[in-house]
Amino acid sequence: MEQTFRWFGPDDVVRLPHIRQAGATGIVTALHHIPYGVVWSINEIEKRKRLIADAGLGLEWRVVESLPVHEAIKSGDGDLDPLFANYRQSLRNLAHCGITTVCYNFMPVLDWTRTELSAPLPGGASALRFNAHEYAAFDCFMLERTGAEREHTPEILARATAWFDASSESARSRLLANIMAGLPGAYERYDVPGLKAALARYHGIGKAELRQNFMRFLAAVIPTAEEVGINMCVHPDDPPRPLFGLPRIISNAEDIALILDAASSRSNGFTLCSGSLGAGADNDVPAIAGRFAERIHFAHLRNVAKESDGSFMEADHLGGDTDMVAVVTILLREQKRRLEEGRRDWRIPMRPDHGHELLDDVGKLTHPGYPMIGRLKGLAELRGVMMAVAALERLPL
Repeated sequence: MEQTFRWFGPDDVVRLPHIRQAGATGIVTALHHIPYGVVWSINEIEKRKRLIADAGLGLEWRVVESLPVHEAIKSGDGDLDPLFANYRQSLRNLAHCGITTVCYNFMPVLDWTRTELSAPLPGGASALRFNAHEYAAFDCFMLERTGAEREHTPEILARATAWFDASSESARSRLLANIMAGLPGAYERYDVPGLKAALARYHGIGKAELRQNFMRFLAAVIPTAEEVGINMCVHPDDPPRPLFGLPRIISNAEDIALILDAASSRSNGFTLCSGSLGAGADNDVPAIAGRFAERIHFAHLRNVAKESDGSFMEADHLGGDTDMVAVVTILLREQKRRLEEGRRDWRIPMRPDHGHELLDDVGKLTHPGYPMIGRLKGLAELRGVMMAVAALERLPL
């Protein structure tokens, strides 16, 4: 697999030389400064490519993460033809510049969601964490969403009430900031009234309606992606459950099958995120990887440790509940199949997703979940698994 690293651009605290030192050869990035729905011009794409190439480190921009889907497309609101046209033009421009793997998501309003960004680990390290009772406290007592109490168990509601009653204004503000932190590309952070307004735009939109809007998006863009040789790869929901009354439509194997069947083109693929899917109590990540291996165009490899109440913690890359050796083995076997098929793009780009805050990264202003050292550690561990599996099974790396 091609070893890549996410980079948030020239303002990222993590620098390109750091990424090269980690042993990665591919860069995963996006033009975050361009507003959603606006065309990514060839000039802007080439500017970012030159920035990476001019570092002289042998790094290449290999994956776009993300080419964002405008919120109006997700909600199905208004005349969407101009937005579809702009998205198609961005795909054409990316293909013109030689970038042919595009990761995106269809999560309404929020991206990945955690309630704690610095959950303590032994020795002073920290991890991202989702606490079910803090999420319920925010949902029921800060958002004051109608009917929210019915969506939480009595046990979680009791803990949520206790947390809220004991919390200070600063603790509540921190919880809001933590929930907003999963929007690294948008840089748009809501306050509580703003989040309420954003959620209101989805009033009356359930899972069926959101799925219908997604199918409309696929019908509008996949033919162009196929025409120009772009592999689109949708990212699973994180966490794979409804949030704040918003439906989620890419949370399990059934959801993925429906999406891939909606457009049988190879250009309609998905990103295997072992952590996002792994947070679902009923998701068997190796089984999902094996079932849909032919349509995996990109892999986020990370792990989570789940708890019975729906809480979970970001674990070590080779720890947690998902058998990472099994996942890597499936991906390497799929690479071999593609190579034997004669495909030039037989290698699957992967990146170590999220990482613990360790050592000198503690306290640095890195993007939440994306400290350098924790991801370097994860990549080294995953590289070891890849090399061992490849040697044992005589599989190409």
